[in-house]
Amino acid sequence: MFYQSVVASTIFFAVVSWGAGIRTKDANRLNKLIKKAEPVVGSQLVTVEEVVEERMLAKLLATMANPSHALHTTLDQLRSSFSNRLIQPRCKKERYRKSFLPTAIRLYNTSASVRSTITHMD
Repeated sequence: MFYQSVVASTIFFAVVSWGAGIRTKDANRLNKLIKKAEPVVGSQLVTVEEVVEERMLAKLLATMANPSHALHTTLDQLRSSFSNRLIQPRCKKERYRKSFLPTAIRLYNTSASVRSTITHMD
């Protein structure tokens, strides 16, 4: 209980902002901290990468479902007319490729279960 409410919430507060842009060294340090907390908590905890993927997908889905969100029209324009996938925007710079939108779209396109849920909602 304490771990989830204090430690995990502090670690994962800005995880959507970091996204794929987090350095491997920093992710490993956070994962090491999580591994040390597992025996104290008494259960297996999720890694930083799993939390990043889960929260980025949730944020993308919330944006897609909210017509008043600034990115909603952009995401609608990126939707493929042939499938329920999103067209990946061109990324010339590595920094942009690791930012929220391209990473979240990549996760969305590789997760078929999420896309099938969206299809049934439409």
